[in-house]
Amino acid sequence: MNRRLVALANAHGVSTWYEDWRHRRVEVAPETVVGVLGLLGVDATNPAAIADALTAARAVDRAALPETVVLTHGATRVLPGPGVVTLEDGGHRAVDGELPADLPLGWHRLACAGREATLVVVPRRLPVPPRTWGWMLQLYALTSERSWGMGDLGDLAEFTGWAGATGAGLVLLNPLHAVGPAHPVAASPYSPASRRFVNPLYLRVSETAAYRAADPATRAVVDALRPDRGDLIDYDEVWTAKRHALELLHPYAQPVDLGADPALTTFATWCALAERHGNDWRAWPAELHHPDAPAVAEQRRQLADRVAFHAWLQHLCDEQLDAVTAAARAAGMPVGVVHDLAVGIDPGGADGWQLADLLAQGVRVGAPPDDFNQLGQDWGLAAWRPDRLAATGYAAYRDMLRRTLRHAGGLRVDHVAGLWRLWWVPPGAGAAEGTYVRYDAEAMLGILALEAHRAGAVVVGEDLGTVQPAVTRGLRGRNMLGSTVLWFARDDDGDFVPPTRWPRNALATISTHDLPTAPGFLTGEHVRVRDELKLLGADVAVERARADADRERLLTMLRAEALLPDTAAPDDGEVVVAMHAALAASPTRLLGVSLYDVLGEVRQPNMPGTVDEYPNWRLPLPATVAEICADPGVARVVDVLTAARPRPASPDED
Repeated sequence: MNRRLVALANAHGVSTWYEDWRHRRVEVAPETVVGVLGLLGVDATNPAAIADALTAARAVDRAALPETVVLTHGATRVLPGPGVVTLEDGGHRAVDGELPADLPLGWHRLACAGREATLVVVPRRLPVPPRTWGWMLQLYALTSERSWGMGDLGDLAEFTGWAGATGAGLVLLNPLHAVGPAHPVAASPYSPASRRFVNPLYLRVSETAAYRAADPATRAVVDALRPDRGDLIDYDEVWTAKRHALELLHPYAQPVDLGADPALTTFATWCALAERHGNDWRAWPAELHHPDAPAVAEQRRQLADRVAFHAWLQHLCDEQLDAVTAAARAAGMPVGVVHDLAVGIDPGGADGWQLADLLAQGVRVGAPPDDFNQLGQDWGLAAWRPDRLAATGYAAYRDMLRRTLRHAGGLRVDHVAGLWRLWWVPPGAGAAEGTYVRYDAEAMLGILALEAHRAGAVVVGEDLGTVQPAVTRGLRGRNMLGSTVLWFARDDDGDFVPPTRWPRNALATISTHDLPTAPGFLTGEHVRVRDELKLLGADVAVERARADADRERLLTMLRAEALLPDTAAPDDGEVVVAMHAALAASPTRLLGVSLYDVLGEVRQPNMPGTVDEYPNWRLPLPATVAEICADPGVARVVDVLTAARPRPASPDED
């Protein structure tokens, strides 16, 4: 590759090579580098353009005050001259050529050397998370006699209260991010329209003030709309019913002050427009492509009732999430509800519309080729532009975290390595034809630490697979947890590592939503269904033999650790209990237990590599909330976990 192009790419954080999963150097194609630079607003399409862009990059004064300064509390930083810090509380501090170590945590402004910058003072580390265990839930799958065809926030509050009363310290959820209001309703929680707002599909209609205020006749009509639980979750049916019910109840609601939250008003405007024009704003009339456009203001006026309706739905979500938080607190949970932050957004969704100036238009986030996905992965998600984040003081990133954390005792960050770098696929390229773009990890991680500190939340980073050592060090250094999964806890020979050797600074689980459940693994269901879907990379007999060998390796480890009796053919239920005993025997701070595993469900929630061929994100649990609470198998696993992780005296106990 041309050395000038390499230098230009390095100046803008674009990788010209990377190390693959086999630790081999892979050179990135020049056309990929040129395409990604173009997404960052850098013209590298010819030698003259490269020379001009490189000259401009080298002319930047590295000693000048950057647009955003992130300072770790207790540290100092040399400045290009004297300045004034305007503190978050309105106070002022004069600084003489250096930022002092005693500045308070928070979001401040710094004036120095004729420039102004955002100054963020972040904590060195978070408090040490408690040693506890809890449940991992796909909330849509958790149903009851009162829910409408899928799990809702009322079910979550009930389950959380029971879980806390029986010794659990946390409940980890799938992302509850908002999806588009038009049909068809998106099923995947990891491709949201917005990460700042909540999916109203999770509302419990009967637990709203408007339902209580409605006359008996209206309530009877609303109650009759309730869809029954089916073999699969039908999001379109549920949304049609709930939307109709909530529209009937809206006249009984208190008005929402749209001026109090401009971001909410803009989101509600997008929802109203999406109902008319579809969920992808890029297909809307051109005059509606920017939220500040005059045509959008006119549409907001014409659709005022729909804007108010969608804003009201978000207020209801806040109220019901507050009730869930209260249930966790009342049950004495040391952590509480842990929300999940998806790695990105649907570029055609609400955040893609409202935050378009901060996103790399046309890029698709994914992953490079690896042993399991040899063509790479294209997740179809939008990516922040790192330069625009810094130029705007990371305000959009901060606001996204705040909105998620205000109802959270913890936050799981999907693909946490994305705070360091993301795999960008430029327009027209295949998933393998991308490259990494670097982010300011000190800023991204520091701001996450600040907002989590203010919310009193623990942070769990999903760092599975091949990640840079800097990711593990960065999480550990700030008392953020990584992730350990039993299936991946293997040595170089493929044998399962005893749980006593698992890392302490982690959330340990048996599986994930993308992997076989414990019963599915033990019965070979994952081989059967992947063979049926033509997803196997080898002959089915070879895959079955490999699965059988893996099962024997697991049994060998469990027996060696005295977690399973040395019998010839143990019952699968006994093995599942022993697998949870392995979790309990590990030193990891947090333990996550999946109801799919405990209830004997052989089907995994999501099957990577499929869209409609498999019922991804549509499988309800095989038991209702009431049945779960009374299930003897569930009680047995609860006993194993509570014996190993009794409720700490306080959240600060190490």
